[in-house]
Amino acid sequence: MVSRVIPVEDFDLVIFGGTGDLARRKILPALFRRFQAGQMTPESRIVGAARSEMDSAGYRKDVRAALEEFLDKDRPKAEIDDFLERIDYVAVDATGDGGWDELSKLLRKGVTRAFYFSVAPSLFGALAERLHQHGCAGPKCRIVVEKPFGRDLHSARELNKTLRDHFSENQIYRIDHYLGKETVQNLMAVRFGNVLFEPLWNAHYVDHVQITVAESVGVDGRGAYYDKSGAMRDMVQNHLMQLLCLTAMEPPARFSPDAVRDEKLKVIRALEAVPPADIVRGQYVSKSKGESYLDQVEDPGSRTESFVAMKLQVSNWRWAGTPFYLRTGKRLKARHTEIAVIFKDAPHSIFGQSLGRHRNVLAIRLQPNEGMDLFVTIKEPGPGGMRLVDVPLDMTFADALGPDAADVPDAYERLIMDVIRGDQTLFMRGDEVEAAWAWTDPIIEGWEDTGDRPKTYEVDSTGPEEAAMLLHREGRRWREIAN
Repeated sequence: MVSRVIPVEDFDLVIFGGTGDLARRKILPALFRRFQAGQMTPESRIVGAARSEMDSAGYRKDVRAALEEFLDKDRPKAEIDDFLERIDYVAVDATGDGGWDELSKLLRKGVTRAFYFSVAPSLFGALAERLHQHGCAGPKCRIVVEKPFGRDLHSARELNKTLRDHFSENQIYRIDHYLGKETVQNLMAVRFGNVLFEPLWNAHYVDHVQITVAESVGVDGRGAYYDKSGAMRDMVQNHLMQLLCLTAMEPPARFSPDAVRDEKLKVIRALEAVPPADIVRGQYVSKSKGESYLDQVEDPGSRTESFVAMKLQVSNWRWAGTPFYLRTGKRLKARHTEIAVIFKDAPHSIFGQSLGRHRNVLAIRLQPNEGMDLFVTIKEPGPGGMRLVDVPLDMTFADALGPDAADVPDAYERLIMDVIRGDQTLFMRGDEVEAAWAWTDPIIEGWEDTGDRPKTYEVDSTGPEEAAMLLHREGRRWREIAN
């Protein structure tokens, strides 16, 4: 199966923080792959902007090095040379006037202008203000901002106000790379494109839902940032919240940005407060020197969590009584992200209880191998009577859709092109962000007030034993964290 690539319109993309790690590791390789695929017009330009003093030739040299380091394959020199011809660089002072006139002169009139704020949120306001002062902004201008979108409701409101002082909401693209994953979008296709699932997608037929984002890496090198954030702010408030919303939301009237985001917002507002008994916080430890969480942060008595598991309730007609279990953590046994919808038992088993419990499960894998499994119950082959076994109907994209499916655009590729197209469907709206913080803040304040320490868990495990009890006490079990 050959995917059809539709070129986007002519654009100028400025990457503020163009020499930073995110630009080198994700943004520039993503742009090169879209260039390779023929999605960029020959006239489209990319401008790196940062404080470092260098010329365009020096920046192109850095970009070449980044592509050689972070592209796994397909690095033909001729194509890289062609790509680099579309790249310029301007040394810009985000809080002063240096470099802004030069940047303004580089930008063309009449084309889409996108500005990627790959910088600290404290610089967003200064950049937004100077873009207007120096004539860089306009009606076809869009800005892209990375998380964190604040660290609580107050700071999120202030950040949104800062951005809206200079840009309208339809010009602001709050990027969450999880929403650019192929399987996340396929979740909506499976739900709303198949009559098979949507009639069963409710509390009458679904026993519970599990959303797992397990990381095998620790906080190495990010300890200073992470210790002020923790798993709740870093992962639950944004990534897991978005996966929850897409799983639980009502069918939108149409597949359009505001229709989809309106339904996601309703889910967040329907979330009940989470009692302390339904939350487990953890912190990883290891017998090996230097691998424990406390060895990798400055505060030896830190109470910041590297693991969170919780039971949530969505108070609406569709989901009343059906729990959603979320868990995420660092230094777990494998890198594994999955949404699992576990359906209820058949109302009556004609085979008797001796054959055990067998449930249908729809498992949606986001990483490492994107795809879906629908587990169904069949008779185990062979003589000897009726024996039941659960088997997956496997839809690993690379197997089911041919070699092209294994080479689908990654999240940043898709989302950056969506910015150029002006499609905000997979980006968070300001009121979504604020609603998520309004739900999250009381949870964080609750455990900060008690001063409870996170439970410890061993490196390369599945998390604290107390997290397993969240489900065990109700006769359920977490699905295995698998490679």
